[in-house]
Amino acid sequence: MDLFIQLTLTGLTSGAILALAALGFVLIYKSSDVINFAQGEFLLIGAYVTYAMVGQLGLHWTIGMALTVLVSVGLGVLVERLVLRPMIGEPIISVIMVTIGLSSLLKAIASMIWGNTPQAFPPFIPSTPVKILGATIGQDRLWAIVVAFVLLGAFTFFFRRSREGIAMRAVADDQQAALSMGISVKKIFAWAWSIAAATAAIGGALVANIVGVGPELSHFGLRVFPVVILGGLDSIPGAIIGGLIIGLLEQYTGGYLGNGLNQVLPFVALIVILMIRPTGLFGQERIERV
Repeated sequence: MDLFIQLTLTGLTSGAILALAALGFVLIYKSSDVINFAQGEFLLIGAYVTYAMVGQLGLHWTIGMALTVLVSVGLGVLVERLVLRPMIGEPIISVIMVTIGLSSLLKAIASMIWGNTPQAFPPFIPSTPVKILGATIGQDRLWAIVVAFVLLGAFTFFFRRSREGIAMRAVADDQQAALSMGISVKKIFAWAWSIAAATAAIGGALVANIVGVGPELSHFGLRVFPVVILGGLDSIPGAIIGGLIIGLLEQYTGGYLGNGLNQVLPFVALIVILMIRPTGLFGQERIERV
């Protein structure tokens, strides 16, 4: 029972952080129909910028995180303006290849600035172990769950209640109708990319606080794909629920079966979902009549 509780709490940690990264992925796809293969590199850059602000410059973690979010928002807007906006109207495969190239570019920039050696991350969340129902888990994982869920709740409120969030939902549903209502689609694209970069950066800082910072963090982005396929490429609630399911699935498989199956099973689930329900659990089926 103790093992089950520990695996559950650890899985919720991973799942909540995966949901943050998946949220940005879904936002970009919903607003612009672009599949962003560079989401893992946004997470990597966010972790390294936090490391630079807090560990190298010695800033207080609140200031360091605020600056990291600002840098990430700027990066998202820059990528949308200089890289993706010129690709409007181009074949979707061309846009996908651009995001793949962008992921390599961001990884190369991170390696050029900080090197390829993993670094000890300055822990801004205490890692003191605590006991919950007989299981032992670090406070950093519990705080990561709390922070991730608070942010996910805040973004859900933003999309449902704020003017900008409603505009983003309108663009996601029908770009032409949104244009006719006076909504700037280009501005919404910039919003989507900046929020995607910011959420990935916060997720990167949470992961780095637990495991350290290094180039392998970008692989975390690959784990986002089973999440968004499971939940649905265009579903924000699906990103949250899919992240929790995949996080728990990884931990239960690794804890009870081992042998590296926890790295494989999420992608097996991805294939199964694509075979049974290609739109995911919460994705919308689009029927086009010609």
